[in-house]
Amino acid sequence: MFARVSYTWQLMAASWSLLKRDKALVLFPLFSGIACILVIASFATPLYFVNMSDWIGSLGHSSLGHSSRPLTQQQEIVAGVYLFAFYFVNYFVITFFNVGIISCAACRIAGGEPTFNTGIQAALNRIHLIAGWALVSATVGLALKMLESHKKIGQIVAGLLGAAWTFATFLAVPVLVVENKGPIDAVKQSLVLLKKTWGTELIGNFSFGVIFFLLLLPGIAGLVFAFFLTSSVSGAAGFLMLALAVAYILSLALVQSALHSIFQAALYMYTQGVSDESGAFPANLMGNAMNGNG
Repeated sequence: MFARVSYTWQLMAASWSLLKRDKALVLFPLFSGIACILVIASFATPLYFVNMSDWIGSLGHSSLGHSSRPLTQQQEIVAGVYLFAFYFVNYFVITFFNVGIISCAACRIAGGEPTFNTGIQAALNRIHLIAGWALVSATVGLALKMLESHKKIGQIVAGLLGAAWTFATFLAVPVLVVENKGPIDAVKQSLVLLKKTWGTELIGNFSFGVIFFLLLLPGIAGLVFAFFLTSSVSGAAGFLMLALAVAYILSLALVQSALHSIFQAALYMYTQGVSDESGAFPANLMGNAMNGNG
């Protein structure tokens, strides 16, 4: 267990080494975040004008008697379709840019010379596969949303199923990128690879989460200090501190997302027997991480 943790932290350092070599990779999570904000705004604005936000919040509750204002069957259908459309567009955007960064990382590991345009072109070439994956993800997301409406037990079960889905499909996008497989086949292949990589996936995600949580603490401290400066010392100083703290947190989030995608690509490429030509990942590191060799 401890050997896996140690090796996976080294994998994060290796991912960082590749990111430093291809700094443009951070643009993918940046544009993905901007696009997701635009998607949220585009779906939230109509809700405000037609007063349909309560419908979304009450979706799945009315039939159980939990809502103080039960929805009609027509309202539930409209709310469900609207929420599904939001999930679909959101997952499409996220997957599009994730395909881009994973394509670039896989290309670099295989010895290529990728650019940002390389990733965008790879995503465009797989636009139909991305749409299919977004459709599957939106269906799962809506099903989990409906399951959450069943009081506490539903929320717990939905949380467990959501985590299991994330874990089981960890390598689905790399499969989609490299093997050009559709969403169902990509999930099946990801499940097959799960048998080989489950320990590295689990500990890798845990290790990434822990270290970035620790790195997040200075940003949180900066936000608290900014509030103190604004209320007690100087509004200008507080605003400056707030801007620095927010910039730090956003930069950290971008780096975390990029490293996570690089880690996905590297893990998948190893399962396919592709030797690393980028020089970022030391020899035998991936194998030791998967096997937990001390």
